[in-house]
Amino acid sequence: MNSQTEGDGGRGRGREVDFPAAGAAVSSETMEFEVDEKELKAAGAELLPDGRRGLRLHGWEIESIKRPILNTRQLQEWEQKLESSHFPEMIFGDSSLVLKHMNSGTKIHFNTFDALTGWKQEALPPVEVPAAAIWKYKSESFQQVILDYDYTFTTPYCGSETEEINAELGREATSEKGNCSLCWEECKEEIDLASLALKEPILFYDEVILYEDELGDNGVSLLTVKVRVMPSSWFVLLRFWLRVDGVLMRLRDTRMHCVFGKSTNPVILRESCWREATIQALSAKGYPSDSAAYNDPSIIFQRLPIIMRKTQKLKLPGTP
Repeated sequence: MNSQTEGDGGRGRGREVDFPAAGAAVSSETMEFEVDEKELKAAGAELLPDGRRGLRLHGWEIESIKRPILNTRQLQEWEQKLESSHFPEMIFGDSSLVLKHMNSGTKIHFNTFDALTGWKQEALPPVEVPAAAIWKYKSESFQQVILDYDYTFTTPYCGSETEEINAELGREATSEKGNCSLCWEECKEEIDLASLALKEPILFYDEVILYEDELGDNGVSLLTVKVRVMPSSWFVLLRFWLRVDGVLMRLRDTRMHCVFGKSTNPVILRESCWREATIQALSAKGYPSDSAAYNDPSIIFQRLPIIMRKTQKLKLPGTP
């Protein structure tokens, strides 16, 4: 494991990669990414058909899927599957980001169900907050609210991967079950953030919200995934952001980067970085204690000390 501790401070890795980067066209009215057909053609990319959001490029099919929050029936199904009645206020259960390598059948994807499965398995103790007595979670106004679970919905989730083992039947195997050849290996390589900061045409960009909770108006718990595709590579940022007003801030980032090349065995680098600090600790360092100063994690993330960092790589199998 290539890890750093809190005292390391993340020297040399303190620069945030913008989404989208300079040069990307985003409508100021709709915040929708605007496709440049000339740049797509020059890169050899093509948009997905039938109104789907995404593109095909260098053997990859990249698609973002945005759907409404779960309805009552769907939520009941999730309660049974996850054996829990506690869920974020807004669950975009059918939304996802999918990156599929066509030749190998490998699919890297980000979805809400797997993320909440990670939350359930990690089962962190609840954060104690002064306002906890007035929070309302699946409780009537006359009932006593007992927060005996991780109501912040913090998740260790860093993405999912499946391998298509029978294209004709559409069967897939998941690496978690150990029945496919996909395996993340610890490595010393790091994502080249300097190259990502260079001006390069953005062929596709999107952000997908997986779940969100306002913690009873006492903060925010938010899981999002962003993707940007350039002529030379694709880059993904999965971010869990937690702010419990007056108490705690937590940031768990997973970045993935894959450079396009001539090899039939692409390599994906994955960096996971967890940061966390109490408001009391930040205040002791001279930072503001007002929660309003911590609305944007991309601006204040450097104030949060690193508690875990690791880098892994995944070498995709060759053409079957």
